[in-house]
Amino acid sequence: MTPAEDYLAQCHRIIDAINAQRPAIEQAADWFTESILAGRVVHVFGSGHSRIPAEEMWPRYGSFAGFHPIVELSLTFHNPVVGANGQRQAMFLENVSGLAARILRNFDLSSDDSALVISSSGTNIVPVEIAEQFQQSGIKVVSIMGMDHSASSNAKRDDGKKLSDYSDLIVDTAIPVGDSMVNIEGLPTPVSPGSSIASCAIVNAIKAETAMRLTAANRPPKVLTAASIVGPDESTRLFESAYDEHAHRIAKLYENVGVE
Repeated sequence: MTPAEDYLAQCHRIIDAINAQRPAIEQAADWFTESILAGRVVHVFGSGHSRIPAEEMWPRYGSFAGFHPIVELSLTFHNPVVGANGQRQAMFLENVSGLAARILRNFDLSSDDSALVISSSGTNIVPVEIAEQFQQSGIKVVSIMGMDHSASSNAKRDDGKKLSDYSDLIVDTAIPVGDSMVNIEGLPTPVSPGSSIASCAIVNAIKAETAMRLTAANRPPKVLTAASIVGPDESTRLFESAYDEHAHRIAKLYENVGVE
């Protein structure tokens, strides 16, 4: 088996493992649908490369308003790798206790909201504290994480708490310990992680189930759709109306900030 074949075979294994968790995916969609129908949002948080599935959920083609991606540039913008805004700083900041509370201080949270927190290991302090803060606000937390990877990784918090300790529901990415999946002969360390593939598959499965539930409730979502499918005029209308809906939902997160 070539390295490429090995990686793709393991991706198939991951997809099969995700498919076996359909009850959890459907439960997540139930909670997310309730929040959207209530006029509220589903907060989606990921630090580091977990920003990828957060932005996969919304906004992009095939997605719809109702999701609120919280993507902190200080934790995710590490394209320069070194120097200003580099990877060292981002990796340091995602383990600074108290940053999660400062992030969520910007929003008027409601128990009608729900949340999706994504973390490959479930051990870094900021995503763990984000989930903890959400639960303290009465918000149901769905987590996407690798359970085997987490079990073999040390918690960064002094009390040993991980993301799983603050999750109402977990969807397992089924990634191997360490995330990287391909061993190369003569190379002592594995390459090619599986967490992004797994997380994006999970969020899109949840997204599809949520769209079905909203449509069944006579509240079909305004889906960002390519002009090649619906024509340029309808595509523009859908984009504009979906963005407007997002603005109206997000406005509710600010109107009572700081009001006792």
